[in-house]
Amino acid sequence: MVIAVDFDGTIVEHKYPEIGKEIPFATATLKMLTKEQHRLILWTVRKGHLLDEAVEWCRERGVEFYAVNKNFPEEEVDNNKGYCKIDAELFIDDRNLGGLPDWGRIYEMVTKEKSWADIYSESGEQPKKKKGWFW
Repeated sequence: MVIAVDFDGTIVEHKYPEIGKEIPFATATLKMLTKEQHRLILWTVRKGHLLDEAVEWCRERGVEFYAVNKNFPEEEVDNNKGYCKIDAELFIDDRNLGGLPDWGRIYEMVTKEKSWADIYSESGEQPKKKKGWFW
């Protein structure tokens, strides 16, 4: 499965342009997904040296991405024209409706092909609501 993963607020706490603390189990989960042959694409608004720092931060923790802000490693992207539309089967992003589940739940959703609703209906819990435009 091709999975696009945001950086700020998803892998690390949102401290942009700084790099926040790792969200618990984010890198461990990403390494397991890679080991299971999922293609991970880092999908972030970071550019230039801020992007390089994020990629290196992940690499230092053993997380290698198939591609960064593009669909394939060899794809040429003109960052002056904006971002490339990523073709992924799943997007993991803290800006999802309903917010970001914990990484254990994310892993379960990916590996067992379950939806957000499936996970929460089985557990009897309600997803945490994130403050934003709709709340």
